Amino acid sequence: MNGDFPLGATCLADGRCAFCVWAPWSERVAVHILSPKEQVCPLERDEQGYHRGVLERVTPGSRYVYGLDGGKERPDPASRFQPEGVHGPSQVLLSDFSWADSSWAGLALKDYVLYELHAGTFTGEGTFDGIIPHLDDLKESGITALELMPVAQFPGGRNWGYDGVYPFAVQSSYGGPERLKTLVNTCHRQGLAVVLDVVYNHLGPEGNYLRDYGPYFTERYKTPWGPAVNFDGPESDPVRRYFIENALYWIREFHVDALRLDAVHAIFDFSAFPFLEELGERVHQEAERTGRRILLIAESALNDTRLIRSPERGGFGLDAQWNDDFHHALHVVLTGERSGYYQDFGTLHHLDKAFREGFVYSGAYSSFRRRKHGRSSEDIKALRFVVFSQNHDQVGNRRSGERLSASIAFEALKLAAGCVLLSPYVPLLFMGEEYGEKAPFPYFVSHSDPVLIEAVRKGRKEEFASFAWQGEPPDPQSQETFQSAKLNHFLKKEEPHRTLLDFYKRLIALRRESKPLSHLSKETMAVVVLEEELLLVRRWKGRQEWAVAFHFGKKKASHAVPLPKGRWTKELDSSDARWLGPGSLIPEEIGSDHEVRLELQPESFLILKREKG
Repeated sequence: MNGDFPLGATCLADGRCAFCVWAPWSERVAVHILSPKEQVCPLERDEQGYHRGVLERVTPGSRYVYGLDGGKERPDPASRFQPEGVHGPSQVLLSDFSWADSSWAGLALKDYVLYELHAGTFTGEGTFDGIIPHLDDLKESGITALELMPVAQFPGGRNWGYDGVYPFAVQSSYGGPERLKTLVNTCHRQGLAVVLDVVYNHLGPEGNYLRDYGPYFTERYKTPWGPAVNFDGPESDPVRRYFIENALYWIREFHVDALRLDAVHAIFDFSAFPFLEELGERVHQEAERTGRRILLIAESALNDTRLIRSPERGGFGLDAQWNDDFHHALHVVLTGERSGYYQDFGTLHHLDKAFREGFVYSGAYSSFRRRKHGRSSEDIKALRFVVFSQNHDQVGNRRSGERLSASIAFEALKLAAGCVLLSPYVPLLFMGEEYGEKAPFPYFVSHSDPVLIEAVRKGRKEEFASFAWQGEPPDPQSQETFQSAKLNHFLKKEEPHRTLLDFYKRLIALRRESKPLSHLSKETMAVVVLEEELLLVRRWKGRQEWAVAFHFGKKKASHAVPLPKGRWTKELDSSDARWLGPGSLIPEEIGSDHEVRLELQPESFLILKREKG
């Protein structure tokens, strides 16, 4: 019986609607239709605790709740829309959107240039519709995929999205499900993929009524947010179904191209067929069925290669994962910051290993964790890693949510861009990074419970205990904190922001057009550290070879650099006056007899190229 209809409310023909909810802790569940015409209808319970039924005269737009054992009434755990917020009734929706993307089959992972954005702060409007006018500019800059931070319904009108409590319901203040579909449809028509961040490791604290329905959570494991989701305990099969059905819902109903799985290290599952492996199998089956490229990208703090190994090799078969080690290694050499988890990094050799292998910590001792950490990723393909110099976590989880543009000089910003975009990995930019946005991205919420609000404030302060940051963090509950995160797109027309944007465009174009740079492979790359301040990266494909000298020194320096014999042409120097730098010291052509001497400006990088033979 539980497989007859999807979870939630499904509109059928002739004004009928099917309802299905898993509520094993209730013997009786009734659908209470509140509007437009009130009615109450009991559902039939099966042996697994699923309650289902078909109601007459229930039209799209009808609002409803479930009555549990004749007592408390709660919204639908699989609600498709919560127009009155997390405590209000659920709304029946009709799936009848007019898609115009039938020719869209998605992008190969190697072609992804990700752009992470928060729908509420990317524009002044803070809506899906507000994003659409900016798509042309993003595509022109070389972005190929929008990555949306979570859009599942959360309390109030402002939140990062990780406090969502209705995984199937699109946030009403962003415009709801219809406007999200319009955004995805428009992206596909313009050749842009859409990645959606989903949270399967916890639900938020306010409006989370799953505990009234059944054992969605378990006390056997603890997460930073409380009891873990029950993925491997008694009655965990319907819980797994709930989240797998959610993933397929975004793919089928909203045509998203990839899901970014938040903090999978907080998903505890020691079963023989772990949830993440099952999720990967089901999603990839859906990709084969539809002929679309559909990807799963994990975030994990474990440096565990099993996530991205194939099931045949003992892995979970996910397509890629974020690589925080690359960020940390780059951040420390740029800023000198060594508190908190940054204490594990500090030399250019850490960035060297990040370029060569992926994970920096692959079994070595971590002073931050006070134990050995990670596993070698040397044999993992380069396109399995997503790298970045900024993202919502690494910016937003700072005391004031300040960006790199507030911490390092203009020349160093260009150097950071070069490291990410000229790496052999899949690059991700954080909204506004490409033009040096000045607005911070602090943590913000809009809870209604005063006790919870104070707990969040206290929790944020405690999170920063291991860092040397001074002062009070911005009040997460404040409207002003949220408003401070709004992007100022007008900066793109001012200097030095306009030139930085042009610089990003040029780097992305080089990455796309160059055979060695577009070939995401560690096997066709050599990396070496010179004199503790210069990282030389050589990449080749066919007869073409490119060399990038990243100079992290704070002063002008002359370096003897090993380069294969031949004539090398200067393709780009970040210190060139064209890029508002102090001026390039490198001629247009250089002859190498296995070594050349390069005069490099502080915090700059140089790209050289040659044809072999």
